[in-house]
Amino acid sequence: MIPAPISGAYHRNHLKHGCSSVGRALVSKTRCREFESLLPCLKLPGMNIKGYLKEAFTELVHKVTWPTWSELQNSATLVMVATLIIALIVAVMDLSFSKLMSFIYSLLY
Repeated sequence: MIPAPISGAYHRNHLKHGCSSVGRALVSKTRCREFESLLPCLKLPGMNIKGYLKEAFTELVHKVTWPTWSELQNSATLVMVATLIIALIVAVMDLSFSKLMSFIYSLLY
């Protein structure tokens, strides 16, 4: 079945009110053959710089779970040990390739 063409007045009216004539298919295993309309992003009331900073501060103070001092020390120690191990591996690889290339150049020249 071929859908009827959308008239200009109908299309302009729906765009003015934020509706879309084309839907987006949901990608879900539980919801099949449904469509979600593509509504344009609307400016929320009160979302200015002052409101944004207030929400960011509230989230940082009340919603974020900060690590304890011992968790922070354990994480820092783990990062330092891992960095040292990786640095040693890279140093050994660099030294071995340097010796190998010196040996190859001594054979050629």
